[in-house]
Amino acid sequence: MPTHSPIALSTWSFGHVANAAAMPILRSGGSALDAAVAGATAVELDPTVDSVGVGGLPDASGRVSLDACVMTNPDRCGSVCFLRDYPTAAQIARRVMDNTIHVMLAGDGASAFAASEGFTPDANHLLTDQSRAAYAAWRTVHPTGQARAGLKAGYVPPMNVEERYKDALSSSPDPSHDTVCVLTRDTQGQLAGVCTTSGLGFKIPGRVGDSPIIGHGLYVDQTAGAASCTGNGELVMGVCGSFLAVELMRQGRSPLEAAVAVLQRIADRYTLHPSHQVAVIAMNPQGQWASASLRPGFSHCISTTDSTQTQPALKVLFP
Repeated sequence: MPTHSPIALSTWSFGHVANAAAMPILRSGGSALDAAVAGATAVELDPTVDSVGVGGLPDASGRVSLDACVMTNPDRCGSVCFLRDYPTAAQIARRVMDNTIHVMLAGDGASAFAASEGFTPDANHLLTDQSRAAYAAWRTVHPTGQARAGLKAGYVPPMNVEERYKDALSSSPDPSHDTVCVLTRDTQGQLAGVCTTSGLGFKIPGRVGDSPIIGHGLYVDQTAGAASCTGNGELVMGVCGSFLAVELMRQGRSPLEAAVAVLQRIADRYTLHPSHQVAVIAMNPQGQWASASLRPGFSHCISTTDSTQTQPALKVLFP
């Protein structure tokens, strides 16, 4: 079979962590799915990334819950949501895909499935000193905790909430932001994707956003392309963002045109708050790729055979 150039495209400044784990697998001829899951797992286990896995911001009750999905085709996808205590949500989502007839498992059922698959719970490790400090800082401003978190009255969506609690979260000048999305293409030309998150910081317990939902946070179809979304999940869910991007590529749009069209659909159909942010990454089977965001501040990491670069979005809808 012909050899294609391997590619890994990940979201946000911590995408280099994902790509550093994914690219050796791709360069050695490994599968796009193995590479994407390895990349996502590396970020999930990195305690300095405070929006995914270990170190992820808790919900309003002070507990961390995780969401993730994996996909290679409409008939090959798996997902977990409201997963407690197990940090490697992407790996567990893959087991759902590989070992069950289902697509999504939730809550206690997802945790029980993880245990049955040999994963070890690590609840104490999920919360780090930094995420505990961020939660304590949030509670000083919201002393009623879960009774008020996420309610519409007076609620301002805490997009990029890590920036607000920068001092509590990290000494790094560039703290993490949001969901990690990883899209890969292997040397056989096959595409794969993973989307994984700890969700909106200080959310109402039980809230699930776009990230683990096929067609919302992630969609992959070998005949058309792959796309993934990050940002305010509720905005993505209303337009089936990743599915829409892939369908537009199926119709002949370039990855950049498809990503921008998704953001324009969101802008047309929602009343946006200044703190709202959504970004889309997309890749077609030919290896063309792109990223776009509603507002400045988003970055992606792109790795090819020759180089790895962290760059701002190729297009910003509202610069």
